[in-house]
Amino acid sequence: MKLIIHGGFFSESSQSHETKKAKQDALERIVKQSYEYLKNHTALETIVYAVEQMENDELFNAGIGSQIQSDGKIRMSASMMDSVTERFSGVINIEDVKNPIRVAEKLFTYDDRVLGGEGAISFARKNGFEKFSTEIPQRRKEYEEKVAAQGTGTVGCVALDAKGNIAAATSTGGKGFEMPGRISDSATTAGNYANAFCGVSCTGVGEDIVSASVATKIVTRVTDGMSIKAAFDRTFAELKPYDGFAGAIAIDKEGNVYHQDSFPKMVFASFDGTNFETFD
Repeated sequence: MKLIIHGGFFSESSQSHETKKAKQDALERIVKQSYEYLKNHTALETIVYAVEQMENDELFNAGIGSQIQSDGKIRMSASMMDSVTERFSGVINIEDVKNPIRVAEKLFTYDDRVLGGEGAISFARKNGFEKFSTEIPQRRKEYEEKVAAQGTGTVGCVALDAKGNIAAATSTGGKGFEMPGRISDSATTAGNYANAFCGVSCTGVGEDIVSASVATKIVTRVTDGMSIKAAFDRTFAELKPYDGFAGAIAIDKEGNVYHQDSFPKMVFASFDGTNFETFD
């Protein structure tokens, strides 16, 4: 069993050492709790559990603590996929829910599995997700000052369970001050993808990740026989012509855990029951 999570990027210029330590501590707590959960649950159940914990922590730009868009509203996106069914479900630009990943989970068994905007909100309300404001004072202050002090960020999880099944989930509160209607990579297969060979969750600038189809390319290359490192190296090389801003975490079917970013530092943590790793 293996588990890796990410919490977006850490900006050395705009965040204090106290914030860095807080994020490291939060990631360690969440990855270890989620690993314990994985012992008795599937990879699919575990990725939702882990991402929900990060959505509930205002240190991260997903769920509580999400960025505010240019019109003063918060719109979030989240998705999930697993290697058993190869189903993908997600919500795009959903508003006023506490945990977008749980709405994506609810959609997983439906025929129409990716919903956006008002459709996503309506589906959430009809399925018992109460109205909840994820805005925190810090985000309002940043919005009013037009300064995105938390930087580019998203949260995600990739898990390999005891049966060898892989699943990936990603959730974001956006990049901040974006145009209403903008769609990030987080609820697309460019930013979140899994099959029987590999699972990937991305963070960074959504437009760059979509342009490079980062998650899909990495998984496809591993499926076609590349090592996970080689798949990452080739995919990230394809970001260089336009200075693409991206980070990704992954686990392959052999249990190899990997992470890479084009602009340090992506915050992450991995755990396999014995070995713990996090960002410096």
